[in-house]
Amino acid sequence: MELVLAGLVGFLVACGAYLMMSGQLIRFLFGLVLLSNAANLAIFAAGRLTYATPPFVVSGQIAPAAGAANALPQALILTAIVIGFGLLAFALALAFRAWQSLGTTEMDAMRACEPVDFAAGKTKEKTLDPSKSYERNRLEAAE
Repeated sequence: MELVLAGLVGFLVACGAYLMMSGQLIRFLFGLVLLSNAANLAIFAAGRLTYATPPFVVSGQIAPAAGAANALPQALILTAIVIGFGLLAFALALAFRAWQSLGTTEMDAMRACEPVDFAAGKTKEKTLDPSKSYERNRLEAAE
């Protein structure tokens, strides 16, 4: 079963990386979610998959019974889920704000708001007009 989960983790990482490299902001966010789920699944698989008893400590004992499930991976997964959800909410807020101010979700089109000759030392900046297309903004910025 661990081999199947390892293959699934690899598949999720590959799909997440593919989506993150696509150049679309929404696909990037979906790839981020897939990577987060792959990390959670990897932690789950690392905690040994068993049909063990729950890790409860019976009154009068100091440790769980022998053969009990490991509680640490479960706690790590819960923490990772919360962190992943917070990261997704923050990324969605940034993506929404970028779409509002730039009018596009394409990452290449978002570069139109950067300074034109920043690498050459010139800091002449052109503002992006969201009502115009990406190509028109780029051509105007180059002038």
